[in-house]
Amino acid sequence: MEFVSTRGLSEPVGFFDAFANGLAPDGGLYVPKHLPLLPSDLLVDEALPYPALAWDFLSLFDSDHDSDHLIDLIDRSYGDFSEEMSAPLQQVSDNTFILELFHGPTLAFKDFGLQLMGNLFEEQIERTGETINVLGATSGDTGAAAIAGLAGKKGVNVFILYPKGRISDLQERQMTCTGESNIFPIPVEGTFDDCQAIVKELLGDPDLKNKLRLSAVNSINIVRILAQSIYYVHAYMQLPQENRDDVRFVVPTGNFGNVFSGWMVHQMGLPVDDFVVATNKNDILYRLFETGTYSSGSVDPSSAPSMDIQVASNFERFLYYHNEKNADKTLSQMADFAANGSINVPEFNSSNLSATRCDDDEILENIRKVKEEFNYVVDPHTACGFQDLDLASTHVVLATAHPAKFPDVIEKAIGERPTEDSLEALKKKKQVSFPVENSAEAVQKFLEDNAL
Repeated sequence: MEFVSTRGLSEPVGFFDAFANGLAPDGGLYVPKHLPLLPSDLLVDEALPYPALAWDFLSLFDSDHDSDHLIDLIDRSYGDFSEEMSAPLQQVSDNTFILELFHGPTLAFKDFGLQLMGNLFEEQIERTGETINVLGATSGDTGAAAIAGLAGKKGVNVFILYPKGRISDLQERQMTCTGESNIFPIPVEGTFDDCQAIVKELLGDPDLKNKLRLSAVNSINIVRILAQSIYYVHAYMQLPQENRDDVRFVVPTGNFGNVFSGWMVHQMGLPVDDFVVATNKNDILYRLFETGTYSSGSVDPSSAPSMDIQVASNFERFLYYHNEKNADKTLSQMADFAANGSINVPEFNSSNLSATRCDDDEILENIRKVKEEFNYVVDPHTACGFQDLDLASTHVVLATAHPAKFPDVIEKAIGERPTEDSLEALKKKKQVSFPVENSAEAVQKFLEDNAL
């Protein structure tokens, strides 16, 4: 399988290079040159074990690993999840299901991509004999998951930018309490979008990228997207037969990566009817669906901080496919967006996508409602997925994080304060972070001073 840039100015690359590069040299995002059909033996009557399904799926895109090596990578990536199914599906009513994606080491859906990526980075170092420096930005969970996948590993330093004071205390502690010398959590005054813009600027400088051997860990890396696609197939195959018609996945999302993963596997033949993009009050994606205009605004802190985003990086991938793989048109639109902060997509076709919006008061109300109706506690991001549900059809709501990561919001909503042992242990550990000025120049200097 080859991977091409959404902007069309870079040469196609294989799996190893798409992973190692992260961002294409022309500033675009890698996508598969073609989307293969799902093999019919994946859509069997019962769900395959998660590692077996992951091997079958990733083998469609990864022609650089031999079979045994890929199996080993997958086993090491998902072997320490706390649930045998890795991503169990919980039925809470006749037509309502919750896909639990918080059984990995950092209790968030990002573990599915970043545990695999951590092992791939380790393998890359062994294969090439070169050290690497991993650079990423996080609105909360990506950083913790990336760090969990790479903490203490030889030959790699990890630099994660995050908006100071705009993520939960426990999310920050997961990044700053590792005690490992190869981990550099970097709080920045500003928003996630500021952090992401710095990362993309530095990764987009080919000379700097080669000099420091930089790799990307955000969902701009295509491996993150592929790894997340797997649990959509896994969820569908866990549905009872009577619930496999008229299925809608409801996906809390800020950066569009998680829902794009599902939409992509739908294009490969997963028999799903619709994807609902569930946003918080930072609603650039909701406004796109309502108006046909993709326009950034100010980022307001919310009760669902991992979705406090006004530039959804992965939308570029969807735009490329919406443009029928016209990379020139995608390049022009992204240049317009960079210059003006807005583009019109008047012909935007949302036949398989829709969106909802949820403000902070509605998040609290949805947490209460889910607890009262289903005796189930959801975190504030997952709560956005319960906004305006039409339960006439089967809905699978993605539970993106463990509620114990956001105890203050849960307590405010239902008077309960959820806990989890690994999170409680963090409260006793020393925090270490490396504040840096909000500028690409300052971050670049910090990287040059601390890179391997």
